[in-house]
Amino acid sequence: MHTTNYVHTLIAVADDCPAEHGVTPPAKPGNPSIASRTFQLIADNPYRFTSDDVLFTVYADRAGLPDSERPAAQERYFSSGRPCLRASALGKKYGWGIHANDDGRLALYAVDSLEYAALAMDKPLQNETEHRAEGTVTVVKAMRSSRH
Repeated sequence: MHTTNYVHTLIAVADDCPAEHGVTPPAKPGNPSIASRTFQLIADNPYRFTSDDVLFTVYADRAGLPDSERPAAQERYFSSGRPCLRASALGKKYGWGIHANDDGRLALYAVDSLEYAALAMDKPLQNETEHRAEGTVTVVKAMRSSRH
């Protein structure tokens, strides 16, 4: 089974991200976008879900899968490789860094926040619920939107 999970990692905003601060993705009434759903799930539940949890939940919710079908559907979903959150519009367009803690659980930090800056420089956060040692965060960039 494939995984998209990260640990000890900040997915920093892409070099060509147009947002100078974290912008909430617009929610379309009745059919929220993938970016909006991903944002809400992580923002409402900091350090609760892994990347696999988020990606599959967004997929299953959009597809209208009932809870009873989700375990088998999740196994099929991850039976082949899937794009990770580096490809998400949150880091490419909306100015959100995605931090995965020691357990691979995610939280969002706006590119203009002190927390984002601390993570990007690999400094411990004041308010992080779990202790981590300095020097343990890998920083990877979200994928660029353009080739240049």
